[in-house]
Amino acid sequence: MTDTDTGSASAQQSSAEADDQLFSKDTGKLGDRVFRGLSFGAAGLILVTLAAVAIFLFKEGLPTFTGDQDELDNAESFLSYVGPLIFGTVYISALALLIATPVAVAVALYISHYSPRKLSHTLGYFIDILAAIPSVVYGIWGIGVLAPILSGSLYPWLDDYASFLPFFGSDINVSTSGRTMLTVAIVLAVMILPIITAISREVFLQTPRLHEEASLALGATRWEMVRQAVIPYGRSGVISGAMLGLGRALGETMAVAIILSPADGYFWNIITNSNSNTIAANIALQFPESSGLEVNRLIATGLVLFMITFVVNAIARKIANTGFSGADG
Repeated sequence: MTDTDTGSASAQQSSAEADDQLFSKDTGKLGDRVFRGLSFGAAGLILVTLAAVAIFLFKEGLPTFTGDQDELDNAESFLSYVGPLIFGTVYISALALLIATPVAVAVALYISHYSPRKLSHTLGYFIDILAAIPSVVYGIWGIGVLAPILSGSLYPWLDDYASFLPFFGSDINVSTSGRTMLTVAIVLAVMILPIITAISREVFLQTPRLHEEASLALGATRWEMVRQAVIPYGRSGVISGAMLGLGRALGETMAVAIILSPADGYFWNIITNSNSNTIAANIALQFPESSGLEVNRLIATGLVLFMITFVVNAIARKIANTGFSGADG
């Protein structure tokens, strides 16, 4: 083979390799564009869906304010109608959050810093299972198991010894059925426990090892190390997890509808049969028997609930975006 032939073969091989590299580069760019387009489409779909829900609620709820009020069974103003529902929704959800947050933080601390590795995995698994249980099952458990226990032991005790507090004392007799706001709050606390626990656990595990070792090196006990290094570092994460749990409790429907004995009004006492209803449970209970403007009013209350949960989740996102409080220290 002559030098000319050899040079021609080498040039052809080099050209082929260059073509392969160019094709591979172009394919990579095409893949990037496809992936970018799919990602953007998925993100845009979420925003479109959110906007579509808001537009639907606004459009269908608007006749509540512009239609003939005589069509309503109860022709009271919308604020008078939705006010007790907002109160009940926020009140019960706040009680659930007050019960769940300390327990969730304690469980997260034990799993992340106290329990053996095998036990921590097992506990984490069972905590996560709680999130997979349907809400109707929680409702049946609440009305069939928890309510009789509370009404037979805890509620009479609270009525006898804690009636000086507005939450447990009033002229209304204590509930004998257990279908109270406190029962609902406990059930909701169990339902939101996995959310707060999972987020708190992951935040606590991200505490810099150097911070923990420095605290222990200065003579701190295990609890003092947790209090000085772990909890301050994960405070914002715990708060954002609690806010997400609150958003979950605000929108709960079936468990509340099954357990609660609702009444129309504002009620502070949480152990009687006179209870403020929630927006979600009221919609579920009233919608099948409603028609005309009554349906529009229920949808308008759904818009109010949508706004409340949107604000709560926005606050949680704001807190989460600030980063961990100890990260900058």
